[in-house]
Amino acid sequence: MSVYTEGEMALPINHKSLEALRAFVETGSVNGASDRLFRTAPQISRLLSALEDEVGFPVLSRRGRRLRLTKEGKEFYQEVERLMLCHDDLNLRADQIRRGKTEHIRILAAPFISHAVINQTLAHIMMRRPDMTAQIDSRVRLDIDVWVTEETFDLGIAPLPIKEGVFNIEPFLELPMVAVMNPSHPLAAQKIVTFDDFSSHQIIATHARSLLGQHLQSLVKRTGKRLNVRVEARNGVIACQMAGLNLGCCLADPFVALSSGVDDLVIRPFEPGGILKYGFLYPAGRNRTEIVDEVATEIRHRTTELARHIFDDDVRLSLRL
Repeated sequence: MSVYTEGEMALPINHKSLEALRAFVETGSVNGASDRLFRTAPQISRLLSALEDEVGFPVLSRRGRRLRLTKEGKEFYQEVERLMLCHDDLNLRADQIRRGKTEHIRILAAPFISHAVINQTLAHIMMRRPDMTAQIDSRVRLDIDVWVTEETFDLGIAPLPIKEGVFNIEPFLELPMVAVMNPSHPLAAQKIVTFDDFSSHQIIATHARSLLGQHLQSLVKRTGKRLNVRVEARNGVIACQMAGLNLGCCLADPFVALSSGVDDLVIRPFEPGGILKYGFLYPAGRNRTEIVDEVATEIRHRTTELARHIFDDDVRLSLRL
């Protein structure tokens, strides 16, 4: 692993120095890093000092008795962490291959999708495939455009639209935006919640940049009505949880409502409706394995069933497929 400066090639960076930096950042101190890496504190200090010599800029600065990352150090550490994660993945995969664990899948998804669908899907498939292994990671919606271009994965599951990148997009599901509320809320007695109904009650607002927030703002501009926002929740799960506490009604993604942990939450169709689209992301130029296709097929089936049943029998979100 090497760092290059303009016009010349710098000395290779010692991997042990990078391990020391990572341990220092994660534990918050030289002593913590020494305990984690089974080295003495002076050895950690020498590795960190050598790292600064190798990269050619200050990575750490001392404030009082504490060492902290410099501005350049923070920027550098983002790349260090990304590379170290790849190194960890490589070691893990090598160990799996060495032990004959060739049925492996790496999944990246938004956390609410993982909780509502992926975890159960993998559990179901892994019961059929005792040798299968999996790695699941999640990233928040607003970071999706970044992580799909920077991280290694076999299958990504993300809300659409998403910027084109070094991956292929395959849409697989459309879900309606829904109104979510406590069973005692006045709108819970209605079969359909209109924007007029919604705007006449206190609401839990989600992030303005979210697809839900953008849909509501377009309706505000179209109708001239004002929204009575009681709580602003940047996180959709928190919005559903606050709605479950009867602090207002919120517009939600059905997957997010399922992941909120609120067992007795009423959902209703919302009109004028907005559509939420989901897609599979596949790394470009890589052949899909049998495991990837099987997981994608199972997810497609389970989410289709979820969409079909979500309003059946005046359902509340204790539903678990």
